[in-house]
Amino acid sequence: MAIPPGFLDELRNRVSVSEIVGKRVKLIKKGREHSGLCPFHNEKSPSFTVNDDKGFYHCFGCGAHGSALDFVMNTEGLNFPEAVERLAIHAGMEVPQDTPEQRERSEKRNTLYDVMEQATLYYERALRMPEGKTGLSYVQQRGLSEDTIKRFRLGYAPNIQGGLKAALKREGIDESLMIEAGLLIQPDDPNRQPYERFRERVMFPITDRRGKVIAFGGRILGDGKPKYLNSPDTPLFHKGTILYGLAQARETAHKKEEIIVTEGYMDVIALAQGGFPNAVAPLGTALTEEQILLLWRMSKHPTLCFDGDAAGQRAAARGAERALPHLKPGFGLKFVHLPEGEDPDSLIKAEGSAAMQTVLDEAIPLSELLWRIESKDKNFETAEDRALLEDQLKKHAFQIEDESVKKHFLAALKDRMWKEINAKKGGKSSTWKKDWRFEKKNHHTHLEAKSSLGTKVNAQNWRETLLLAAVILHPQIMDEVGERLGLLNFMSDSLDKLRQEVLKTVDGDLGLDSRALQDHLNTNGFSEPLKSLLAKFHAPNGGKFIGHETFLHPDRPIDDVLRGWDHTFTLYMNERDLAMEFKELKRRLEQEMTPQALSQFQAHQKLMGMVDTDEEDAGVGHSFKLNEEDLFD
Repeated sequence: MAIPPGFLDELRNRVSVSEIVGKRVKLIKKGREHSGLCPFHNEKSPSFTVNDDKGFYHCFGCGAHGSALDFVMNTEGLNFPEAVERLAIHAGMEVPQDTPEQRERSEKRNTLYDVMEQATLYYERALRMPEGKTGLSYVQQRGLSEDTIKRFRLGYAPNIQGGLKAALKREGIDESLMIEAGLLIQPDDPNRQPYERFRERVMFPITDRRGKVIAFGGRILGDGKPKYLNSPDTPLFHKGTILYGLAQARETAHKKEEIIVTEGYMDVIALAQGGFPNAVAPLGTALTEEQILLLWRMSKHPTLCFDGDAAGQRAAARGAERALPHLKPGFGLKFVHLPEGEDPDSLIKAEGSAAMQTVLDEAIPLSELLWRIESKDKNFETAEDRALLEDQLKKHAFQIEDESVKKHFLAALKDRMWKEINAKKGGKSSTWKKDWRFEKKNHHTHLEAKSSLGTKVNAQNWRETLLLAAVILHPQIMDEVGERLGLLNFMSDSLDKLRQEVLKTVDGDLGLDSRALQDHLNTNGFSEPLKSLLAKFHAPNGGKFIGHETFLHPDRPIDDVLRGWDHTFTLYMNERDLAMEFKELKRRLEQEMTPQALSQFQAHQKLMGMVDTDEEDAGVGHSFKLNEEDLFD
């Protein structure tokens, strides 16, 4: 909806910022300004000011800044046209419509809103009448309080032929509007009269973000089907763009920056009554793109809460798949599964709200959910099994359109895979001792260091140096990392021969310390490559440790060393895989120059650039220093 600039100017002149802000914040007038506690962050001393003359609010604590329209949008979760409408109503103004068609659509929508409001009142009254006794008994047996019933405006559609139609006609509503609003069904036979869509059902009004009723969901009482029936799409209602309970949940969700997505109407209501008013639900389908974007307006990491049964597991998987293409920096999803056989209502009734909070506190990120789905009941014993698992994880990651998120998502999944592989060993001696000797037969796994692939050779060499240096300085980590080190082939021949000798030496003595290992290498023809490697981390003539990579320090705890090694290995493998995939895309492009192949090639080229740009030339060590400080400081 295009809003004329002149109207916005007049609206700003009529509405003072302090008047709007003052409805939510206790303001104290100081001279020409007002001050109070900021509503956008927790503070004990006021740093939030409002200036009506300049027409804005500003917080010196968190930087929040904006107009009256911005304040309404940020505190109530409204979009711009909705915020304009809200302030216009407050100011006693009418938002102008630009064209006759827009005015006609607006008038039609307002009329349909009136139709739906009258239908809601009819269903609410019916719940309290003798014909609604069955429906009232149902909601009471579900443990719903009077306040909850009224808050969600629950009702009942009685088995009275023509009852709704007659009630709405008494309010002057034409039958054609009842059909357009989805309340009546027009039979294909023109000789038959339209009839009520909902009968003998508990009615759940579905509202828009402002709380206006736009549709209904009805639950059958008895053995009829379908168990739940929703309104059809109408000029007011499009199922994939609405979340049940949003109007009731929005304010709390904005305040807490948390929102819970559950499976159905009763789950939302039970959570709200149990102390979790920030709960919503899709309308019988998997989350759509529009619903995910709507959730992100209220929380950067919405929590999807599913029942612990097989259907709940499938719903979680569908939600994850639907969200992957839309992930962006700072925005994701969290997932929780209730104990098997439980839903929010049953869990809260049986164990109380604290049990529900415990479940929510154990939410896992999207990457971990996909890992659990793909790794469940899988075997990691062979390289082929691990390659299959990695391929399945990559298929998920490559659905992500944002290149930065894709890169980090891949790293998280690969890191998770290697941690699980190591955990399955249970601390026992690894199979790396047997495998490394056969590596020379597997040259196809070696990364070709050609600039034509877009690979930064110095970055790869630096990773290899770090991986080997960590083992030489801390040989005790070999039982955890040896298998992975044994499967690699380094780009530098001298460094690769040193790697082989380290593997062979430690294979013979797992109790070897760093000094003994270095003595062995020095006396067996590896003094020069060893000296060259360690010189990168020590001052001349055996001086103090000067490496930026703090996890390598001789005094570093072993857990830190392992975390640093795992992190480096993940980055190394990501770069290697990207280069191999790049080579394959380049081959395809050379064979067939199609727009799709070119697009894939360019996207991959951009992704490789993002991996490597912060490690060019002399910046390699410095960028890794920052990573390590993030990890360990």
